[in-house]
Amino acid sequence: MYFSGNELLNPYQALERAGLRQGSHLADLGCGSLGHFVFSGAEMTGGEGKVYAVDIDKQVLQAIERKARHYQFWNIVPVWSDIDIAHAARIPDQSIDLTILANNLYLSANRAGMVQEALRLTKPGGRILVIEWKPIRTIIGPSVEHRVTAGDAKRYFAEGMLTLIDEFDAGDSHYALVYAKQEPARETEVYSVHVPEEMS
Repeated sequence: MYFSGNELLNPYQALERAGLRQGSHLADLGCGSLGHFVFSGAEMTGGEGKVYAVDIDKQVLQAIERKARHYQFWNIVPVWSDIDIAHAARIPDQSIDLTILANNLYLSANRAGMVQEALRLTKPGGRILVIEWKPIRTIIGPSVEHRVTAGDAKRYFAEGMLTLIDEFDAGDSHYALVYAKQEPARETEVYSVHVPEEMS
């Protein structure tokens, strides 16, 4: 098992609760150089799964790539992209089973764009896992004034295609929201009905 060294939250528990399974495709938007969710996700999805590590910092992606080679995780794919811009990441539309946004809302300059990018990537029936700092004082982390409350996060994800299916504490310092992307509505088939003429 790969241990990230992050004592603030357990990525395995969060990913399992969000529904990550063997063979799943995962995208961690704004993954960071330590790749807490990237490496735990790569282990959980196995050889048939795929993990996209997405970040705007090329040095971050180089660090992820070095760790992936060291731990022999061949299912990790580094992707350079600005996660605030919809359609920027070179990842096919609706191809991801679980999209992660961990500690990114408070940093984002375009939260609406970030939400749209997560929505684009997630397949119908897939899920989006949002993890953010609780609005409390902690030894590390951003100032309380810069943190995004769960209520505000829910407003950003108030999309017609998304349904909040779970909410939980991801450790003492973070909260987590799990959204399911709805399947597209099927068109209702209309059948013509023949009404016989009344007999005279």
